[in-house]
Amino acid sequence: MPRPPAPLPPPLARAPFAVATGREHVLTPAQLRRSSLRAPTRGIRAATPAPARTDLHARARDLLPVLPAGAVFSHATALALLGLDLPDASLADGLLHVEVGPGTSRVRRPGVRAHRRSSTEVRSLVLPGPLPVLVPEAAWARLGALLPLDDLVVVGDLLTRRRNPPYTLAGLRDAVAARGRGRGIRTLRDALGLVRPRTDSPMETRLRLLIVRAGLPEPAVNALVRARDGEVVAMPDLSYARERVAVEYDGDVHRTDRRTWRRDIARRQALEHLGWRVVTCTADDVLASPARATTWIRAALARPTASSGQQMRGPQT
Repeated sequence: MPRPPAPLPPPLARAPFAVATGREHVLTPAQLRRSSLRAPTRGIRAATPAPARTDLHARARDLLPVLPAGAVFSHATALALLGLDLPDASLADGLLHVEVGPGTSRVRRPGVRAHRRSSTEVRSLVLPGPLPVLVPEAAWARLGALLPLDDLVVVGDLLTRRRNPPYTLAGLRDAVAARGRGRGIRTLRDALGLVRPRTDSPMETRLRLLIVRAGLPEPAVNALVRARDGEVVAMPDLSYARERVAVEYDGDVHRTDRRTWRRDIARRQALEHLGWRVVTCTADDVLASPARATTWIRAALARPTASSGQQMRGPQT
């Protein structure tokens, strides 16, 4: 009866490793070819289960042993590894994006797209694993060559969102300035001019963009509506203070969650009691029938404003 293979040294059993590292641990060629080891890519072995294609963290860990010094995960890969809920288009290629420094050989592996940066300096965050990740502002700036304008704005809004904003508009400006005249810089600059901090969702961003493209005034984002006594009445997704028009984007949760549905009704009634008009849009209005949404908003803005015992104040938390 054949003897079971000797167990791998603990460091090699826990994470993917380079074949050269296996040899340093005195593994023979036969041991490196054992059926219990998989080969995620050339020169790598792993005793861990093969990851799903959608598991970016595991795929990145598989690639880590062959990354040259100074290489970082970049572009949409970096942002996804940091937990951002990205637009589908940004991850559609299914590739791991890796950036290397000048004079460094590019990583040539299936499922990997390599990029080269012009500067030798790069800041990085290290996630548990560890995974070297390009800072998000710089990763966003590199997407200027890969994503359409609206998706760039969506990601920029995500980075400067209202709840626990991880990054600032100033940081995005610095990242754009650092790009110089690289590919996609014009689209990137256009996107920067359209990013608005304090948003709550990608669809709210897309709704705001289609409103502006229709020639309507740009609405305020998540500004508080207060009654004359200072009580907060609502915080519409988008709003026009002078015209007293609120524009709300309702995702499916507004229909399926009873508490959300009731809260929506109470907020709408409070706004209407104070003389506000509320235009509610859904995904169909934003993605399939944008002209319908902008027609409703235009009509609401054109109607005379009713008197009201409230005032609009700027964005507050």
